[in-house]
Amino acid sequence: MSEFHTQRPAWSPASDDDRTEHATIEVPRDYTDPGGERITLALSRRRATDPARRRGVLLAVNGGPGGDWGHGLGLPGKFAGTPLEEVYDLIGFDPRGTAGSTRLYAEVSVPAQPFDSRPPDTVFAGLAEDMRLREEACARGGGDLRPHISTPNTARDMDVIRAVLGEERISFVGYAYGAYVGAVYGSLFPAGLDRLVLDSCVGPQWTWREQFLQQGDAVQRNVDLWARWTGERHAGFAVGASAEQVLTTVEEAVAALESLPQDAVRLRTLFDGAVGNRAADRGQWATLAVLVAGVHRAAREGDPDACRELLAEQGTWRPADSEGDLRVGVLEAITLEHAWPSDLEVYYQDMREFRKRFPYGYGVLRASPWVGAFRTFEAAEEPVRITRDGYAAGLIVQADGDPMDHYDGGVAMAELVGHHLLTVQDSGEHEVYVLGGNPHVDAVVHRYLVDGTLPPARSCVPGRTPRPDVPADAA
Repeated sequence: MSEFHTQRPAWSPASDDDRTEHATIEVPRDYTDPGGERITLALSRRRATDPARRRGVLLAVNGGPGGDWGHGLGLPGKFAGTPLEEVYDLIGFDPRGTAGSTRLYAEVSVPAQPFDSRPPDTVFAGLAEDMRLREEACARGGGDLRPHISTPNTARDMDVIRAVLGEERISFVGYAYGAYVGAVYGSLFPAGLDRLVLDSCVGPQWTWREQFLQQGDAVQRNVDLWARWTGERHAGFAVGASAEQVLTTVEEAVAALESLPQDAVRLRTLFDGAVGNRAADRGQWATLAVLVAGVHRAAREGDPDACRELLAEQGTWRPADSEGDLRVGVLEAITLEHAWPSDLEVYYQDMREFRKRFPYGYGVLRASPWVGAFRTFEAAEEPVRITRDGYAAGLIVQADGDPMDHYDGGVAMAELVGHHLLTVQDSGEHEVYVLGGNPHVDAVVHRYLVDGTLPPARSCVPGRTPRPDVPADAA
């Protein structure tokens, strides 16, 4: 590996920011065959503004599994204006398979089944067929590169970056999937790790399927809290005088939407998404209550135009995945590093259960068949066992209402490896530190990364957005 570690990248200034430099390096496509084919990684750097206090480099990763739709090269710019830029060279990179690095492509496969938050049993087979075709499209577009897009290889890439930069150790901030990357890096290269922040953790011992399933419960917890809060303010919102009555009103609106003469499934799907997604943001609780009341009224009056207007801002799955001929296929490749059931009935049973228990925020789709049920390659290695043996305890940031990465995942990571846990209370924030604009979190994490001062082993800070200042009904 010395040939890779001794590279000297040619840095050039970014066209839109004179503080940021860009470069590329090469890494092995397959680390078991370093003399074989190579791929490129795109790097960015912002040098520490106070060289006398410089304490090394800080890397960061965010985005969905694999860095999918993450900031990549732009992450150093997100830390501009914070105390980090004074003492660290801030390093960004596009993880293998994404953006400016060697890309992993997938052919676009447009689903035949419409997006439906409560799909009936009659379309289960069609949803599975969409995933089978999606996996075949990933295989055609990804070719021989696909088996080499994995979390352990991304961690190995990070260690090449460390060596290329001439550093003995790196500090690291990982968000969501990036938190998993950081834990894997520390397990494989403990001597190369200095300070570590894991923000919005995945469960360290969950498979990717288990991670997806946990999202259903995480979303529902926020909905239940919102329903309780709204029920305590019936005089103002007239949606119900208890959590149970509020959810009954929601389900009455669902039934009325399903009875509309046109656009029924799409509007009901948008409504389910709005209830689940907006309940995560405490600041939107009052507007969500007003939305539910409005949709309930308009749908029961049989007015689809009014329902469309009320739900106009609600989105579904990202449309770019169904546009053009090729797209980046990293998400699917990374999730195949874990085992998936091949028996479709396992998914169907979970979908029936989730349809009843977790209908909001597209919970049912977390249980539906994924490309893993039809995998066209086997992972080259077993998932890395997460350990901490050789580097100091780090810091986990986890919101107790994170709808994407269940709070229990952060707790499990802290308990498994002895990291300190900073809980963001009464909050549905995701990717919180700096990116989320929470000053309470930022102050604690800045202090750790800059000065080395960890908070107590278990501590709490408030969320960024408090609940609306709407008084509860008189007792």
